[in-house]
Amino acid sequence: MRKLPRSSAEWPRSPRSSARPAPRSIAKPDTNAQHQDGRTFRTIIVKLSAPFIQLPLHFDAAVLADEVHALGEAPWKPHPQGFAGNSMLPLVAVDGDPDNEAFAGPMAPTPALAACPYLQQVFAAVGATIGRSRLMRLSGQAEVTRHVDQGYYWVERVRIHVPIVTQPTVRFDCGDETVNMAAGECWIFDTWRQHRVLNDADRPRIHLVIDTVGGSRFWDLVAAGRASAHKGGPWQAVPMPPSSVAPVFPCETVNVPVVMSPWEMRAHFDLLFADTLPHPALPRLRMLTSRFQHAWRGLWFRYGDAIETRSHYAPVLKAYIEEARVLAQGVMLANEIRWLNAMMTMVARFAAGELGGGGRPMA
Repeated sequence: MRKLPRSSAEWPRSPRSSARPAPRSIAKPDTNAQHQDGRTFRTIIVKLSAPFIQLPLHFDAAVLADEVHALGEAPWKPHPQGFAGNSMLPLVAVDGDPDNEAFAGPMAPTPALAACPYLQQVFAAVGATIGRSRLMRLSGQAEVTRHVDQGYYWVERVRIHVPIVTQPTVRFDCGDETVNMAAGECWIFDTWRQHRVLNDADRPRIHLVIDTVGGSRFWDLVAAGRASAHKGGPWQAVPMPPSSVAPVFPCETVNVPVVMSPWEMRAHFDLLFADTLPHPALPRLRMLTSRFQHAWRGLWFRYGDAIETRSHYAPVLKAYIEEARVLAQGVMLANEIRWLNAMMTMVARFAAGELGGGGRPMA
């Protein structure tokens, strides 16, 4: 575990690319795609217009901390990738199984969440369909190193953070902004930008971290939220005290496509190319990708998305990957991620079934 500076004034600034991601709207819908029977499909790639947005909700951190402490140490697990000083406690997982780290499958509360009524109220209060979620603990004098949450699962989802145990000097960097999320506050941040967390205190930091595709009430809360750069104005979060009403919240049952639709694929590629830095090979890469999308569209309308049709898509996908590996060498995104790596985790590995992991976020 790397020793951190004792004073926030001594914190090193994050290295940043001179090219910054372009501002984005809260969500990017594809509203022009039509199914053959006339139904309109919308694929939403969730990216935020600001590095941090505080939602207008405030929870009783002391009550949450009491529930977390009552769980004891037994349910806590090392971070799946073994990052020093990082541990987690699953709250929503596939089939409610805390040992199941899969991204695909019906999500349900784990026994730990079932034992925490106020934590359940937090889940219900955000008004969203809930994906894989957990408590994340960062020990004292530790950090979550700088990274981007790239991968199919997170490009469709927002990460909600509710600090439960924290200190005023804990620092969360995202893009060009830094915040200290106070206990009980509710935040989302743009996981597509480079971000990291530094805990220079001796005590651990514990956050509730909820992954979600959102929902109508959730996006209303986002619209009523405030960017971190605008803190200090006439804005107030609504207190959400513990209630005796049994909370109810929906969980995901569908997470990844059997075969990716042409409209979803187009949305992913639109995001990638919108964030791609200038490169001599870019026109040829665009042309190759356009041909691939046309071929995929033809196959999709011919065979659909049944599991048994995947073999028809595999040769086209394999050929595209082989050519893209050559053309995309050195092509970078504005968030400092290699274009090819992002394409593989966002599109290729899930275009015709999950062919591999989509990367794991650390914060």
